[in-house]
Amino acid sequence: MTGLDIDMPAMKLNDGVSIPMAGTYYSDEIIYANYYVQIGYGTGTARYKSSVGKIDRKLVETIKMAIKLGYYHLDGAEAYNNEAELGVAIKECGVAREKLFVTTKVMGSIEDIPNAINESLKKLQLDHVDLYLIHSPFFASSDADLQAKWAQMEQVKKDGKARSIGVSNFLQSHLEVVLKTAAVPPSINQTEFHPYLQRGNLLPFMQSKNIAMQAYGPLTAITKGKPGPCDDILASLAKKYFVSEAEICLRWCLDQGVIAITTSDKEERLSDYLRVKAFSMTPKEVEDLSQAGLEKHFRGFFKNKFSDNDRS
Repeated sequence: MTGLDIDMPAMKLNDGVSIPMAGTYYSDEIIYANYYVQIGYGTGTARYKSSVGKIDRKLVETIKMAIKLGYYHLDGAEAYNNEAELGVAIKECGVAREKLFVTTKVMGSIEDIPNAINESLKKLQLDHVDLYLIHSPFFASSDADLQAKWAQMEQVKKDGKARSIGVSNFLQSHLEVVLKTAAVPPSINQTEFHPYLQRGNLLPFMQSKNIAMQAYGPLTAITKGKPGPCDDILASLAKKYFVSEAEICLRWCLDQGVIAITTSDKEERLSDYLRVKAFSMTPKEVEDLSQAGLEKHFRGFFKNKFSDNDRS
């Protein structure tokens, strides 16, 4: 493979908590070698269950396989109905808990966040998560609703049940509302982000507030967005760096300081994704792909919350 063999430390969030990045992972001054990724392994989308039900052993083994490959950043959610499977995989994987970065989110139980985190921890068989997120802002009917729920999130952190707290699917307007009253600002906003949904000024705004962006759906340009104006650029860059177009999509996120969440049940594919450690795109290549992406608009999630031409 051509390209630079880079070695990035963890990204330190605005509350001092470190989240896995490519290269070595630093957490509370402990260094874990061979910590490959700034890529989180997601347990949503194809791994989502329609109801909680009995333990899905196939899913447990898939998560364990991802952990074995080096995906120590595990992204879950109450809404996925598979926190129990994630918990079993963590228990059985053989990797020390302190080496894992575990995220879960509250959505359906948003009315009672104190109970929601307790239920999630019970399913995960953990005494704390590394990151706890409000999954969506769309439950709120007023600014006061968002601010009240954020205050409950701050209590979760204060109680030691989450090392870091953040949000998901928030627009700039939602973040501004929360920041008005927050004693502890959100550390992360996890949102759909890819060349065909760059969300206007959201990333620069978050960077100005020291809030990290975490991208889900980073492969959308190739999984759902073809044909499109990015096709030729993706193919050319994949050829140049001897990687897949998926890896170019992931690298496009990483080279903008955006943490990527992806998933697969294919071991070879997950292994290939880790090659993003071995190269980086030039600033011009990142910009060229970004500019091509602006020629098309595609949203994969929460379509009912936005007008067809809304790129926020």
